[in-house]
Amino acid sequence: MNVQDIRTLYDYNFWANQRILAAARGAQPDAFTGAVLGYARLRDTLVHTFGGEWIWRSRWQGYSPTAIVDPNDFSTLAALVARWNEEEQHMRAFLEALTDTQLHERFTYQAVNGDARDSLLWHTMLHVITHGMQHRSEVAMLLSERGCSPDDIDLITYIRAQHP
Repeated sequence: MNVQDIRTLYDYNFWANQRILAAARGAQPDAFTGAVLGYARLRDTLVHTFGGEWIWRSRWQGYSPTAIVDPNDFSTLAALVARWNEEEQHMRAFLEALTDTQLHERFTYQAVNGDARDSLLWHTMLHVITHGMQHRSEVAMLLSERGCSPDDIDLITYIRAQHP
């Protein structure tokens, strides 16, 4: 894994997040807090996905949050989008400063349950991408059921759009 590959994957991640959030804006206002497909609630799943990005970036930068993000902190989709856009800027700044050497270094952090953990940076960075992919897929299904499909959010679609 190298820093250019990671940056490409994160650019894809940002693009896919924006497609999902744009589709969510097309849903009825009550869908943000009320829409459910199986166990997946729209707001809860979006906040969980955002929270994963925030908590891992925080850990990579030496701060271990002691709690996950609470969906109740976001009463509207607009509030979540504003905070997520802010987080994207923090993540982009982190990625810009990242080196190949750092990707292959171990780092320690404290999980929210208090356990000390140790991981390779690139493993957890790839985890954030696959974690987001899983939950965007759940949200895409929920939104599609409500007539607000985000369209194709596959990596290859992003790559082809960037390099036609």
